[in-house]
Amino acid sequence: MTLFAPPVGSRSVNKINPVSKLIVSAVISLAVLLSLDWVSATVALALECVLIVWVRLSPRQLVLSTSPVWIAAILSGFTILLYGRPSGQVYFHFFVAQVTDGSIELAIATVLRGLAIGLPAVVLFVTIDPTDFADGLAQVMKLPARFVLGALAGFRLVFLLLEDWRSLERARRARGVADTGRLRRFAGQALALLVISIRRGTKLATAMEARGFGGKGPRTWARPSRMRIGDAVVIAYGVLIAASAVTVAVLSGHWSFIGG
Repeated sequence: MTLFAPPVGSRSVNKINPVSKLIVSAVISLAVLLSLDWVSATVALALECVLIVWVRLSPRQLVLSTSPVWIAAILSGFTILLYGRPSGQVYFHFFVAQVTDGSIELAIATVLRGLAIGLPAVVLFVTIDPTDFADGLAQVMKLPARFVLGALAGFRLVFLLLEDWRSLERARRARGVADTGRLRRFAGQALALLVISIRRGTKLATAMEARGFGGKGPRTWARPSRMRIGDAVVIAYGVLIAASAVTVAVLSGHWSFIGG
């Protein structure tokens, strides 16, 4: 991944304001988290397939970006399967671990809820350009510009740190000082990277202050961030997913509010 890599996904999804994608993910997550049932999560997950298809990620991009979500959801479900609240028939029992009808249902609900929350968030956020996201947070959501721009600068420097680490590793190998002692080599590289990052951060802070990034007055923006009709459509579809999931779960009798 390069520092200024173009956003992935279809052209239409890249035109949507990042704030709209954030709102959609938050609305869906809230609706799914309100209940412990598997019906609401299944309905949400089925309707989210439209969003996943609309984003148009390549199979490789989809697998790489969503693999942590699948792994986390399955591991969480397996834990609930063994140590969830027991009820009904017992199928397996060993010490404190036991598999029952209740733990199986909770495990399925946990996996589906994890996927319903994680998949749209990851799929939508991989299409967001960090600069567009910062513009949206400052101009649309009215967050403090100084905080937003500082966070954006720090995020950009993360990828530079990765490149610096690789450069240091190649340079030390070329000098013949990285052939033995992995722990010693790691400590030396980490110290060198720390020095480089402090120097770069100091220069960046000075440059940003010189260009008025720390000013208290109103600032101008090179790229205006606005909400358009497409953003309203996307947000409306997110609300539709959340409302459908809750409605179907309530009507089917599977709704189980987390506070109940």
